[in-house]
Amino acid sequence: MAVNASAVKELRERTGAGMLDCKKALDETNGDVEKAIDFLREKGLAAAANKAGRAATEGTVESYIHAGGKIGVLVEINSETDFVGKTEEFKSFARDIAMQIAAANPLYVRREEVPQEEVDREMEVLKSQALNEGKPEKIIAKMVEGRISKFYEEICLMEQSFIKDPDKTISMMLNEKISKIGENISIRRFVRFELGEGLEKKEDNFVEEVMAQVKH
Repeated sequence: MAVNASAVKELRERTGAGMLDCKKALDETNGDVEKAIDFLREKGLAAAANKAGRAATEGTVESYIHAGGKIGVLVEINSETDFVGKTEEFKSFARDIAMQIAAANPLYVRREEVPQEEVDREMEVLKSQALNEGKPEKIIAKMVEGRISKFYEEICLMEQSFIKDPDKTISMMLNEKISKIGENISIRRFVRFELGEGLEKKEDNFVEEVMAQVKH
């Protein structure tokens, strides 16, 4: 059977395995992601998935202040051991995540945290948009499903494209780091403050500003 690209992406994000290994696993399991995870584990290829259940209670709280003090971020990222949490590689990863939050302004870490009523409201809006576009009733559900994925990509940190490498999501980047370091790593929570938030002010493009700072 033809392998669904979204299934490959999900499998990569959940296991940290390579694209070709993910495609093969899905081929072997008829596209069943859960069975594909088990397949990769059996082959020793699901490095991140094998470590995901281990307790991560050490780590660091990283801060990032945008130039001029316009945006401030605090993010807690956990590791299994204090030793890993103090390494420069771990701290660099934490700084990248804090900068991501400053630039991309996610509202949640992962999609499971989004309140169901918020998802339902968005789905109703997307359904109304599809109807107003004159789309046939029979394809609206599939359209809404695709568009709700975009909704999650905008508001959930784990599903956002990494500002320094748009070909990777934060989830992919995290799993690569888990595989390399050899410990479970978890982005637990964050807070983001924006100067004048809630007050009437001119619109700024903070992604461009943050990226300009990265390049200098």
